[in-house]
Amino acid sequence: MKSSNLQQQVEAQILSSYSSLYRLAFVYVKNPDDAMDVVQESVYRAIHGALGVRNADAIGSWLRRIVVNTALDFLRQRSRETPSDHLPETGCWEDRYPDVDVLSALDILDLRERSVVVLRFFEDQKLQDIAGILEENENTVKTILYRSLKKLKIELTKGESNRERKPSGRTETGI
Repeated sequence: MKSSNLQQQVEAQILSSYSSLYRLAFVYVKNPDDAMDVVQESVYRAIHGALGVRNADAIGSWLRRIVVNTALDFLRQRSRETPSDHLPETGCWEDRYPDVDVLSALDILDLRERSVVVLRFFEDQKLQDIAGILEENENTVKTILYRSLKKLKIELTKGESNRERKPSGRTETGI
């Protein structure tokens, strides 16, 4: 009885967070079809591994961890298989997302940094949950997040015209 209840909880969580899982996969693979493949493979893995869940409250984090791992597996496999002169086109994803600058700026981050930023700001996860999903220490996640935000700020402010700085209210004597 307990196993069927757990299976139902996993399935319910999958259905309620499907679009969130897709967005998470999309940030990694940057292609709608590939993101769908990653989510489908993740759902398959989750349903088959549902009996291994120890804490029903952690199903959401567990699912996101599966998506992250599946996306990373997909990227590793694609990097071994795809010759550089036959890279797939990314499609017109900029039409679907208004913050194209932010999404393209995420490319400067490594996968670990991107994972933390996406989970925190795109998926609205708490730092403690992110640490669980990525199997990292919570303080490590904080450090990665703040370092990543600095990198993104630098990237997003590139190209802006140098604005004149207003004086800080000090006089020439420094008082």
